[in-house]
Amino acid sequence: LDTMNPAVRRVEYAVRGPIVARALQLEKELKEGVTKPFSEVIKANIGDAHAMGQTPITFLRQVAALCLCPELMADASIPSDAKDRARRVLGSCGGQSIGAYSASPGLQAVREDVARYIERRDGIPAKAQDIFLSTGASDAIMSMLKLLKSGSGRSRTGVLIPIPQYPLYSAALAELDAQQLNYYLNEEQGWALDVAELRRAVTEGRRHCCPRVLCIINPGNPTGQVQSRECIEDVIKFAYEENLFLMADEVYQDNVYAEGSEFHSFKKVLMQMGPPYSQSVELASFHSISKGYMGECGLRGGYMEVVNMNPAVKDQLAKLVSVRLCPPVLGQAVLDVVMDPPQPGDPSYERF
Repeated sequence: LDTMNPAVRRVEYAVRGPIVARALQLEKELKEGVTKPFSEVIKANIGDAHAMGQTPITFLRQVAALCLCPELMADASIPSDAKDRARRVLGSCGGQSIGAYSASPGLQAVREDVARYIERRDGIPAKAQDIFLSTGASDAIMSMLKLLKSGSGRSRTGVLIPIPQYPLYSAALAELDAQQLNYYLNEEQGWALDVAELRRAVTEGRRHCCPRVLCIINPGNPTGQVQSRECIEDVIKFAYEENLFLMADEVYQDNVYAEGSEFHSFKKVLMQMGPPYSQSVELASFHSISKGYMGECGLRGGYMEVVNMNPAVKDQLAKLVSVRLCPPVLGQAVLDVVMDPPQPGDPSYERF
């Protein structure tokens, strides 16, 4: 322990920590017949829909199966639109095999479909060259934090994260030796984000580091709040005033249920605000196939879109993601289906 990386020793990740280990031990004892005052263990540590019994979406799995086993194209029980989608994905793969590496930012056809999805969602143009596919959203978030971390002492990068948070952020900052700056959500107001609290966190942070990044989780995890458009505008104005890079974790955008709540992407609001915000506020937003109605956590698919990033820095980001070769291509294929699901009139639409 004395000779290993001390930053790794500082990493804590409660989602997979000692409480989970104890839960697994209890499960094992139950299976072995040890008497307990309960009959099962319900794990609430992580959003893992399929592990909790959610049935996989048929169309997603059909396309994945066809990509893995193309001889299933001859199976008459599989609908034609699933086969068409699998052919499109395979056609963009090297050697027409999902077992081949893709380009480091991801398959071009999938990046184009992601851009079209964002355009439909927001009514704002999106470009495939601004899309980087990833091993779930977590991998993209880690890459972006790695890109933005710099300096030491008073010049060390400070990153504002919400409390309560998803522990990926504190763990990543510990690993990267960046300065964690907490801003607290207001429980009495439904875990609302208050710009005055952001200002407090930045002011305090400047005493010992250089605040450069503001992380937003919307819809909130674990709090579940959905930010209003007005709140998002206030956050963007604050980021502009303080010259902060915005990171918008939007992986729960399909999980909005409360009456009167509506998801607004940071990209949409930023662009609709117009200059000077739309031209200068740097933003990276993240989405994933692990949440929403999909719940395909284990297939590891996601993307990030970067907006207003300096072109030279964007080249460095492309270099950084190339070190990992590419995201899982099967995850990319399922992401493609999520971005462009069956439409009315398609053979699979009613079942979907």
